Amino acid sequence: MRKWVYLLAATTCAGVSTSGHAQGLRGVAPTAKQAEADKAQQDASKNSADIIVTATRRSQRLSNVPIAVSAYSTAALQNSGATDIRQMAQLAPSLIVSSTGSEANATARLRGIGTVGDNPGLESSVAVFIDGVYRSRTGSGLNDLGEVERIEVLRGPQGTLSGRNSSAGAISIYTKYPEFKFGGYGEASYGNYDAVRLAGALTGPVLKDVLAFRIDGVYGKRDGFYRDVVNNTDYNDRNRYFVRGQLFFKPSSDFSIRLIGDYTHRDEKCCGAVYVDTREKVDPTPGTPGDFTVAPQNRIVSILQSLGGVLPSDGDPYNRQIANTKGRAYSNVTTDYGGSARIGWNIGQVQLISISAYREYKSGGAADIDYGNVDIGYRPDDGNAYRQFHTFTQETRLSGSLFGNRLDWLVGGYYAHEKLQVVDNLKFGTQYGAFAACRIVATINPTAALRNPAATGCLSAAGRAVLTPAVGPQIIAGIDLLGTLNDRGSLRDVYNQTSENFAFFTHNILRITDTLSVTGGLRYTNEHKSLDASFNNNNTVCPVQQANLAPLLASSNATARTLAAGIITLTCTGNSTAALTGVPIKDSMREGQFTGTGVLSWKPAPSTLLYASYARGYKAGGYNLDRSDLTATVFATPTAASASNLRFDPETVQAFEVGIKYSSAKFTANLAGFRSAFKNFQLNTFNGTNYIVQNISACNASLGGADRDESSATGTCTGGVKAGVVTQGFEIEAGAYPTPDVTFNLGYTYAHTQYRDNLVGSDAGEALNAALFLLPGNQMSNAPRHTVTSSASWTPAIGGNGLSALFYVDSRLTSDYNTGSDLFAEKRQDGFFLVNARVGIRGRDQRWAVEFWGQNVLDTRYQQVAFSAPFQGAGSQSQVTQFGSPNFATGNAIAAAFLAEPRTYGITLRSRF
Repeated sequence: MRKWVYLLAATTCAGVSTSGHAQGLRGVAPTAKQAEADKAQQDASKNSADIIVTATRRSQRLSNVPIAVSAYSTAALQNSGATDIRQMAQLAPSLIVSSTGSEANATARLRGIGTVGDNPGLESSVAVFIDGVYRSRTGSGLNDLGEVERIEVLRGPQGTLSGRNSSAGAISIYTKYPEFKFGGYGEASYGNYDAVRLAGALTGPVLKDVLAFRIDGVYGKRDGFYRDVVNNTDYNDRNRYFVRGQLFFKPSSDFSIRLIGDYTHRDEKCCGAVYVDTREKVDPTPGTPGDFTVAPQNRIVSILQSLGGVLPSDGDPYNRQIANTKGRAYSNVTTDYGGSARIGWNIGQVQLISISAYREYKSGGAADIDYGNVDIGYRPDDGNAYRQFHTFTQETRLSGSLFGNRLDWLVGGYYAHEKLQVVDNLKFGTQYGAFAACRIVATINPTAALRNPAATGCLSAAGRAVLTPAVGPQIIAGIDLLGTLNDRGSLRDVYNQTSENFAFFTHNILRITDTLSVTGGLRYTNEHKSLDASFNNNNTVCPVQQANLAPLLASSNATARTLAAGIITLTCTGNSTAALTGVPIKDSMREGQFTGTGVLSWKPAPSTLLYASYARGYKAGGYNLDRSDLTATVFATPTAASASNLRFDPETVQAFEVGIKYSSAKFTANLAGFRSAFKNFQLNTFNGTNYIVQNISACNASLGGADRDESSATGTCTGGVKAGVVTQGFEIEAGAYPTPDVTFNLGYTYAHTQYRDNLVGSDAGEALNAALFLLPGNQMSNAPRHTVTSSASWTPAIGGNGLSALFYVDSRLTSDYNTGSDLFAEKRQDGFFLVNARVGIRGRDQRWAVEFWGQNVLDTRYQQVAFSAPFQGAGSQSQVTQFGSPNFATGNAIAAAFLAEPRTYGITLRSRF
């Protein structure tokens, strides 16, 4: 790991200013009690960083909200260069956002907890809202959002007000409202990688003081961070535009309607991946686990090279050179658009808020899925690979005060209807048969002279003579059949999922005294999902292999069993659905859950708030829809009843938190301690072939180490189960504002995010999948123990003509963690240190500005997510070390990774009017 001298460097830079004025529930006037409380708090602190937030669906000063919430204003986001929620992680120490196979589908984590991967069947544990509208997939927040009023990050389960899928937290993004006077802005940026970003907005009245409009637009284009040396093109480029139009109708102070329509279009090549570990690991002392050595040559690499493969990043992944199959450097179009209507109405002392929204989202999925130029597997660009969502949501809230403003009450209802369609056309490539056969031959005997990719079954004449008597004619026949798999697979598999949920909730604040309050909230959610799938797959070789090799699977000969299983796995990779061609499968599930919260808060002084809270959160169950296991094992033939194997159960969490907040004119500080225990945690794992979704819980009784062995059958729990994942720790946020033009902020999160011992794969006590043997007792993936964020800004006046300068720097220090959900050794990431900086000069009232900026100015090298390269080998260093011979005498799986962005820099010109 990196030296912790970085900690000193990080703490000497301070954090980001949250100055600015949040709009809150801008559509209607706040109640007199709210206005009076806000003014009293502002007079007490005189701190512009103590902004108004709506984390509890009420307008409250940040320092008065008794939950762990951070808020970032327009100025803070602009200084850091954050244009989407991924870049915002530079400011929020508890937040990590990463993208994998598609940048349009990202994952967010808070306090070490989040949903792994971009499986379309899994909704995020960190709920994302934009202008009060729930976005069912985190990737929606990765769009360039135009000018933002503020972003609120709520940590810990938010199931009472933020719904069923906020078991780890919620991110709420609030965009700028229309104004009743003409104004706007325009900005242009240019940077390295030929990056161009144009953004602007125009706002003003349509009818004086009654109807206003606003139009925002963003255009971005940039070369990619990877170079495909085969197709002579860039990957991870940027080519996108965004437009948002608004109307704000406010005929009186008690009534308003805000209409929003937006459209995002992206046509980009995403995502390139590089090889990060191409070694073959060997057990040097059979029978003695705990060690490994590196073989002179990885047989999988040799096979790739014999088929014309090039590994341009081998040895230096950060040269960012990749090689995809000729003609398969696909770009994909993503569109995301919709509209919403927000009504605010004060009816006497009661406030009504209604938010109605409809959204459509579609993202293409054409890809060279093996990330190499040997044609192993692909999704052709024929229109039969995409994911698509149609979502309608309606939320209605009533709130008011009773008993002389001693009770602030809120009741509401929520309804959502979503149609999800996943269309897949995953096919074996034109070289898959030779590659798969060579893999089996090399498994039997690694001698290169026995292989000939141009011959049937990859067997040279010498190889056939040597191996036929060694393994028998059935195995040789199975190897020969592998060569017939080229260009076979899914032609058009369709998964249609319909999700419908409704909820009723209440959230109430009782002021026992002027300084002591109790908050209570309760929500009931009812969820119904149905699945209707149909398949069209021409891999008819799979059932033939299953029938021919079935006797060997029951053989007493361990070598025969292993080879037969390997051949069937390679033949039926992705679980061939040929047996289901033309046979629709259907399934449905319904669940109901109560979630809630209770908070005790006390203000011993106007500047200080102490609180303690409990919350129960819930994340809905669903279906695994990404190259998933339609059968209990890859050796079984799927049937119409196989849909039940796609199910995963709801995730629940019990959370406790205590905290203290302090706010004065020149200093703010927040400290929170937390503990959250997750039962049935939804874990998505890619094993090199399929995506496995298991609900992780812990058995109340000892499993005797059966959850750490190499079997997916041992380790069932016959007794009760409990939470299998626990995150606990503390967070510190501090800000200093010694003068009006100087701000310092510092954030630190310690999150001990751990799997418990004696893990099982479901609430029913199912045995843990063999690939997850490292999980029990270890730190979760993508969950660093320590994270430090800091920033400093100085905006001194220049002369007496209204000019000012800007000097800004922020940093993020992260300790070690593993980026793979199976925690294999090849996927470890050392601690790293990121720095952003910006300097500029601004005119009077910031009418114009010229700024020079840099992102990741130290060009820190780190990976977002590492994974087992699809189909390219089997066995990790971790398996060789843990188990050794006979089953894991070698580990030749190649590891690849999606890298984080390199250093970028440029200039921005901005004008406001």
